[in-house]
Amino acid sequence: MNNPFKYSLDNKRYLTWNYYSKSNFHNKIIKIPVDGPFTCPNRDGSLSKDGCTFCMAGSSAFLELSDKDLMKQYYQRKEIFLRKWPDGIPYVYFQSFSNTYAPLKKLKEIYRPFIENEEIKGIIISTRSDCLDNEKIAYLNSLTKIKPIWIELGLQSIHNKTLQEMNRAHSYQNFLEALEKLKNTAIKISVHLINGWPTETEEMMLQTAIEVGKMPIDAVKFHMLHICKNTTLGDKYQKEPFQLLSKEQYVTIVAKQLSYLREDIIIERLTGDGLKEYLLAPMWTLKKVSVINDIDKKMVELDLYQGKNYCDNR
Repeated sequence: MNNPFKYSLDNKRYLTWNYYSKSNFHNKIIKIPVDGPFTCPNRDGSLSKDGCTFCMAGSSAFLELSDKDLMKQYYQRKEIFLRKWPDGIPYVYFQSFSNTYAPLKKLKEIYRPFIENEEIKGIIISTRSDCLDNEKIAYLNSLTKIKPIWIELGLQSIHNKTLQEMNRAHSYQNFLEALEKLKNTAIKISVHLINGWPTETEEMMLQTAIEVGKMPIDAVKFHMLHICKNTTLGDKYQKEPFQLLSKEQYVTIVAKQLSYLREDIIIERLTGDGLKEYLLAPMWTLKKVSVINDIDKKMVELDLYQGKNYCDNR
């Protein structure tokens, strides 16, 4: 089958993390998650004590390996990942909560051992747009001279009404201000998006993709909204279930969204990983491979590929 998308090693019509890894480093980059000593301004009372309505308070798939010693966490979890990818290139991934939400002195203490460890080839830091100031950005940018530094920013949606309903406690404008500070650095930028918020239409989700496609970023992660136990949204759903996207609807929306993204933006994921023991809905998200395969098929069916409908009309 002829693939019209040029950045592909297989039948994928979008730029995968696997393609990026192998094209630049000849092996797959594996992200080893660690649970740092962080919280979030949306939980500690600085902005709110409730957190985002969908958030499981930083729950990890490696709870039994959450030793306070971060380097010990790294080596324990790396062993698990290398069973699947023995030739993988290890990056450390600060994943749970807001991993720049601390004084700069504290951040330096936390990051330094990973910067100095020559085995670790890169650092990925998940955080919020309101947890990055000029001083922290300058420090992180200085580290890029040693090894790649990635910042993952949760945006979820460009629609302020949605952000308010999610209790994100920041606006789209705040996200854009952080992006402006980051764009002239050597820091790699990845953006998280959530599809399926109950009050959003397909048009709103596509509009988010259109605007993100124009941004000076390096990667995107798509997630279907997960309704989980022990969350504000989960409690609401259990009392009064509300309509969520079907698998077919989600697949079609993501296929269209990809067509609006600039062709050189890395697609790190097309759907999230909900922990089975906590997931209330939608249960179809547990079959991740099936969802990804259906997106691939839908792009062929609709004759779409990443960048096909991209238009930077700024």
